[in-house]
Amino acid sequence: MGAAADGSSVVAITGALNPYLGPLTGLVIDAAIFTAVVFATYLLYKAVISPLVGRLFDRQGLDEHARRPLQKIVAFLVLFAGVTVAFGAAGYQGFLRSLATIAAAATLAVGFALQDVIKNFVAGVFIYTDKPFRIGDWIEWQGNSGIVEDISFRVTRVRTFDNELLTVPNHALTSDVVKNPVAKKTLRLKFVFGIDYEDDVDKATDIIVEEAEKSDAILDDPAPSVRLTELADSYVGLQSRIWIDDPSRADFVKARADYVKAVKERFDEEDISIPFPQRTVSGRNEWTDPSSFGGEA
Repeated sequence: MGAAADGSSVVAITGALNPYLGPLTGLVIDAAIFTAVVFATYLLYKAVISPLVGRLFDRQGLDEHARRPLQKIVAFLVLFAGVTVAFGAAGYQGFLRSLATIAAAATLAVGFALQDVIKNFVAGVFIYTDKPFRIGDWIEWQGNSGIVEDISFRVTRVRTFDNELLTVPNHALTSDVVKNPVAKKTLRLKFVFGIDYEDDVDKATDIIVEEAEKSDAILDDPAPSVRLTELADSYVGLQSRIWIDDPSRADFVKARADYVKAVKERFDEEDISIPFPQRTVSGRNEWTDPSSFGGEA
C-alpha cells in the first residue's frame, strides 16, 4: 500500500511538472530525490547518530585523542551509506555499476599517486593505536618542539612555543624518534653549576640542594641530588638533578630559571665564584741582527 502510494505520488508530481520541464522532468525529480536523501542523512547524523556516539564514547571513557579519529570514521560511514541509499532511491543503479567499474580500473593509478597520503594515513592509525603522544602533550622531534593541537589521519598539528603552527605529516612522527617529556607524571631536569677550583665543593653542593628543597615547584621525592661530573679547564662542574610534577613547557622553563637564579644569589652571598673561561697566551720573541738581512748593525 505504502509503495503504491509513493509510486502514485511520484507519477502525480511527474505529471504536474511535465508541461513545464518536458523531457528534463525525470532528471529533475531524480536529482531532487538524491539531494533529499543525502540531506536527510546529514540531519539524521547531526540530530541522532552524533549524540548517540558521543554518549557511547563518554560511557567508554575515551579521551579527546581517541574521539576525533573515531568521530571522523563514523561520519564518513554514515555519509557513504546515505549517498549509496540516495543513488538507489534516485534510480541511479546503472550509474553505480559504471562508477564501480571506473573505480576498479583507477584503483591502481590512484594507489601509486597517493602513496604519501596512504603512508601518512597508516602512520596516523599507528599514532592512534600506539599513543606515543596525545593532544595537549609537549613533544620534540628532529630539532622541533611544541604542543600537539590536533591529530588527524594524515597530519598532526603542533603549536610551537613561539606560537607558530606546524603541520607535520604523520609519517615524519612515526619514522623517527619522538621525545615526549610529559608522557609520565614527573620529569627530571639537569643543570651543571660551575665553581672555581679553589671553592669548597661540599659547601656548594649543600647550597644547590638547599635551594632545590626550598622551591615549591621541585619535588621532595625523588629527592634533589648533586654529582661532581666535570673537571673542566676553568671550573669544577656540579650537576644538579631535580624533579618536577606534571610538567608542561612553561612549568619546565620557569622552575629551572627560578632555581638557577636562587642558587646564583646564594653563591654570591657565600663568596662562591662561577668562573668564566680563561685563556693564557704565551710566546717567544727572538732578536735578529739587522745586518743579517742587509740592515745596519
